Amino acid sequence: MEERKERRIIMFPLPFLGHFNPMIKLAGIFHRSGFSVTILHTSFNPPDPSLYPEFTFRTIHHNNEGEEEDPLAQPEASGMDLVAFIRLLRQTYAEPFRESLTAQVGGGEKVCCLVSDVVWGKNTEDAAEEVGIRRMVLSTSGAASFCAYAAYPLLRDKHYLPIQDSRLDEPVTELTPLKVKDLPVMETNEPEELFRVVNNMVKGAKSSSGIIWNTFEDLERPSLMALNSELQVPIFLIGPFHKHTDSFLPTTKSKEDHVTTDWLDKQDPKSVIYVSFGSLADIEEKEFLEIAWGLRNSQRPFLWVVRPGLVRGTEWLESLSREFIDNISRKGKIVKWVNQLEVLAHPAVGAFWTHCGWNSTLESICEGVPMICTPCFTDQRVNARYIVDVWQAGVMLERSKMDRKEIEKVIRSVIIEEGDGLTEMCLKWKERAKVCLSKDGSSSRYLEKLVTHVLSIDSNACAS
Repeated sequence: MEERKERRIIMFPLPFLGHFNPMIKLAGIFHRSGFSVTILHTSFNPPDPSLYPEFTFRTIHHNNEGEEEDPLAQPEASGMDLVAFIRLLRQTYAEPFRESLTAQVGGGEKVCCLVSDVVWGKNTEDAAEEVGIRRMVLSTSGAASFCAYAAYPLLRDKHYLPIQDSRLDEPVTELTPLKVKDLPVMETNEPEELFRVVNNMVKGAKSSSGIIWNTFEDLERPSLMALNSELQVPIFLIGPFHKHTDSFLPTTKSKEDHVTTDWLDKQDPKSVIYVSFGSLADIEEKEFLEIAWGLRNSQRPFLWVVRPGLVRGTEWLESLSREFIDNISRKGKIVKWVNQLEVLAHPAVGAFWTHCGWNSTLESICEGVPMICTPCFTDQRVNARYIVDVWQAGVMLERSKMDRKEIEKVIRSVIIEEGDGLTEMCLKWKERAKVCLSKDGSSSRYLEKLVTHVLSIDSNACAS
């Protein structure tokens, strides 16, 4: 341990919440394993360093910052086509990242390696080579979805991509159990750029010194075996990250946290439907109203996270009638934010209606909470198919079928009727997740291998 304290790991997350959170949890795992950690972060969407005093933070400023033509400073940047926005981030921060990495490595401390988000792709590879350190990558998606990304060239050759409406329900025989509509794509005005982003990401993973996954072996064994063969680099399955320690739960609660917990404490066990669609997805006003009335008509208590920007083009309060607001006061609670880990662990929560982002999927599995799956884009679609058809831990509620009657029917089937062995299967996955982090569990063994690997690549290419 003393030897490791003299060695620093530099980490470079993608500046979106669903990517930053697992990276900061991984940083905590490295820190508890004895390493010092520096987080390089873009000035776009920066974190609050005071929340993580154990790490060193360095903000990377891009050259156009503060100028009128800076696209990242414009309000419309957040609503930009996500594919185009990722390209913009890569272009904007490529040179500032290289300069920042050079400054950090030249600072006198021994730097073991760089760990960058896999979505940065090969962009970080040249910078790492230039300063003489190895680069590992963190995949913030599951292994099953990465298999689909790695298969993009094949999917194009077989004409599954671009997706055609007439083939949505057709099985993708090369990626069982996926259907065409489950493939990890997103709406974009630049389909060729999407292929470039994905190919760059996969090539960057293949050329790395190792890939770290927030997953566990029992959950994704077939996909991981396929990736082992495809990628030909060391992989480390050390998830679920958030279960390595209890320190990810806040020691102090805000007033809003107390209000939410107090409300949950008054509900019956396994009675509450928790609803959250993540930090990036947005929905039309019509969809929002169907969700609202479906929840209300189900007659089940619900906790619904409606963050700013969820409803496209309007504030959600403008969409709801006074009748609805008055009615939900007895059964439902709408909030802007919750600590999701605490909510899912609360005994009152009986189901999670989710967009099926990987973090949410894994957190729900770890607490044995059945899921109602409404995926929006990219890996969420793959996750949803695996949740329903492979892990049997949830039911599907597609956006195209999201009317209030169907919503009511699905909620009641999960909460009241408890599905067809759904709760039992979810509890089995909860136990498997717990076992993997035990002393001799698979994730614990992979963590030991990861620490050894980091030290070995440090000795092969050590920067002082």
